[in-house]
Amino acid sequence: MSSRRPQRKPRIGLNMAYKPERNDVQGVSYIFESYTNSVAEAGAIPDLLPLCCNFDVILEKLDDLDGIVFVGGGDLDPRNDGYMLHPYTRPMPSEREKFDRALMREVARRRLPVLAIGVGMQLLNVEQGGALFLHIPDDVPHAFPHRDALDPYHRHGLVIEKNSLLDRVYGENDVRVASAHHMAVDDVAPNFLVSARCPGDNVVEAIESTYEDWLAVGVQFHPESIAASVLDRRIFHEFVKGVEEYRQTGRNPFLWTPVKPERSQISEKSRKNLYPTRDASSEITLI
Repeated sequence: MSSRRPQRKPRIGLNMAYKPERNDVQGVSYIFESYTNSVAEAGAIPDLLPLCCNFDVILEKLDDLDGIVFVGGGDLDPRNDGYMLHPYTRPMPSEREKFDRALMREVARRRLPVLAIGVGMQLLNVEQGGALFLHIPDDVPHAFPHRDALDPYHRHGLVIEKNSLLDRVYGENDVRVASAHHMAVDDVAPNFLVSARCPGDNVVEAIESTYEDWLAVGVQFHPESIAASVLDRRIFHEFVKGVEEYRQTGRNPFLWTPVKPERSQISEKSRKNLYPTRDASSEITLI
């Protein structure tokens, strides 16, 4: 009987949402269980990264991690990137944004594999030199709704680049993802490719690293949410598989060569059914 111990499961860190101290109630770091469950179901061990006054403690924790998931949350404050505050911006607590930005910079420096979700993808993009639309209805006037304030199960389609990680996940299946955002990627960061867009308005929904030594993927939609499908959650499985391969080789296993994207096959009639006319009364800040 062999005495060899099986290779340990990948340890995946997750940053956390934050509620600051208020009315003598202490600040709270927290995370929705859908994130930790999605990581665990993908075969990895979730490891939480709470806000900490001593960032050196977090740096030590990173030494034990094989990858990290940046979770969704409130808006990034555009003033931190040299832009004016948009009226619809509802910034996340400044403590969290400061922590997340420092964490993303350190993760990039270490080339720690990243899956960035929602505002996590926006943070990945700006910290790598990209820019954001501050409010889709203003910046992309022809855009379809990317959030329905009255429907937590709001979904829209994707146009996916062949050979990308997203293509591995969804293949030829009909794709409709859980969408809840009003900001979006504008200029894509250098050394990243767009791997998915929303059909019709071309709003960026996924980006992937072209670095040979860094596995980094961002998705604007929410594969962990209550509106997500079993197919959506395969993103976590593919990410964990990629992490396992990366820690053996040190090479990004998801490199791909873009091809000319195919024209969306959604007809104007079905498009109107999928994307009802935007109701200005439902304009709120999104996750």
